[in-house]
Amino acid sequence: MLQAVSGGGSGSAPGTRGQREPKYWALKQHLLDLLEALPAGSPIPTERALAGEFNVSRTTVRQALADLTAEGRLHRVQGKGTFAAEPKLAQRLQLSSYTEDMRAQGREPSSRLLEIDEIHAEAELPKLLGIRTGAKVLRLRRLRLADGEPMALETTHLPSARFRGLRKHLTEGASLYAALRERYGVELERAEETIETSLAGPQEAELLGADVGMPVLLLSRHSFGSDGKPVEFVRSIYRGDRYKFVTTLTRP
Repeated sequence: MLQAVSGGGSGSAPGTRGQREPKYWALKQHLLDLLEALPAGSPIPTERALAGEFNVSRTTVRQALADLTAEGRLHRVQGKGTFAAEPKLAQRLQLSSYTEDMRAQGREPSSRLLEIDEIHAEAELPKLLGIRTGAKVLRLRRLRLADGEPMALETTHLPSARFRGLRKHLTEGASLYAALRERYGVELERAEETIETSLAGPQEAELLGADVGMPVLLLSRHSFGSDGKPVEFVRSIYRGDRYKFVTTLTRP
């Protein structure tokens, strides 16, 4: 049995000036040690059991469990309990499609088309897509899944005049990059991508099967074709508890 949580002690790191370690934080570290030895899907003791074993309040237990859930270490199922989570999907930062990325990891990709319409280019879109203000933009909004599990919300903008008829080629689950290549001869050559953190709002949380306020990763991608012209501007919201991104760095 693991030891009860204390409020600090002689093992504190240098420079902490004797500050007491929050009880929920100490409990969280104990649970992390426990998770190291548990296979994914293993049940975690109940709040009551953890509170009794570690001699802390259930409020303290809930705070530790909430942290670990937001970080993707635990998976909570309403009415069933809390379980050790599957490892996060590690996606490399490269100019590839979601379909290609998931298949490379042995996962079955799919998409649910939420919305496809035309809007008028305003604000930043004219500059990003190399079109005049007010020109038509095809907006494509999709829910991305892996093995049936919601992973990301993706909103793509493309210049309508350049890709006339694209809408009819984007059936459920169809790869946009494949359609651009096969139907329009467009090969993506480079992209600028930024990654920020955000919190899931009510609509995003519902679609992603997450809790409101859960940390998410917000990606913005501005892609260019081999002719140097802008092709798309994409904003994606990824579940922070299921995703991590990996890249290889070299010295300039």
